[in-house]
Amino acid sequence: MMTQELILSHGASTDVGHRRKVNEDSLLVSHPIYVVADGMGGHAAGDRASQAVIATLESLGGRPDLDAASVSLALDQAHVSVRSISEEIEKGAGSTVTGVVVVDHDDRAHWLVFNIGDSRVYRLRGAELQQLTTDHSVVQQLVDNGVLAKKDAATYPGRNVITRAVGARDSAADLWLYPVVSGDKIVVCSDGLTNEVTDESIRAVLLSNSDAQQSADGLVSRALAHGGRDNVTAVVVQVESGGIDPELDEAGRLFARLGAEPDPELEEDTVPRVSRHD
Repeated sequence: MMTQELILSHGASTDVGHRRKVNEDSLLVSHPIYVVADGMGGHAAGDRASQAVIATLESLGGRPDLDAASVSLALDQAHVSVRSISEEIEKGAGSTVTGVVVVDHDDRAHWLVFNIGDSRVYRLRGAELQQLTTDHSVVQQLVDNGVLAKKDAATYPGRNVITRAVGARDSAADLWLYPVVSGDKIVVCSDGLTNEVTDESIRAVLLSNSDAQQSADGLVSRALAHGGRDNVTAVVVQVESGGIDPELDEAGRLFARLGAEPDPELEEDTVPRVSRHD
């Protein structure tokens, strides 16, 4: 049992964007779980795929006993739901999913962060913004392998090809544990945000808004102002009180990697490829 009461505030915002006809993003805000899913498959399936993911994870809302095993089981069930939709559609269907769940670990509140695909989770601590998830994408593997410079990733032609998706084979989630620290802000977002604005811009919006809903609205508005070429979704969770003191989090030493390690090498004939866009 957690030793002190955790008080969070949250905000959520989503928009179809300027070029899409259907919003294929879906979100879930139901303490202790906060999720964004970004569907793929076009008008016939993308929105259904992301909604199926969220429908599966909704069962975790309101539960005080969540752990990595229960979240992993729900994600497995989401794979089954999306595969059933994909079988009905000639071009197939899929979805990314990323989010955080508040869990009790060693009598302290922790974020259980999970990810499949290239939607992201960020953390703002003080004035420092850190990406907590790793993109499952061809471009990220090229950066990791030293083939592509990080500064060139945003303009790489294959940046919209992901290597894991809900509904696709060999697409297990990565999971991490981070202690919940008072004052932290967590952002869960689709790539409709990160493809339009830089990490520095995300940081600026979070620093200029003290309210979680204003932060979420501000992030979506910033993406729309910079083109809004895709659906865009942002969920912001703020730790008002009840987390540990920032000075007690020893520079990430409490971090524990629970998921599968990423592929050590990019092999063109074996990496599962899923196009994110129509």
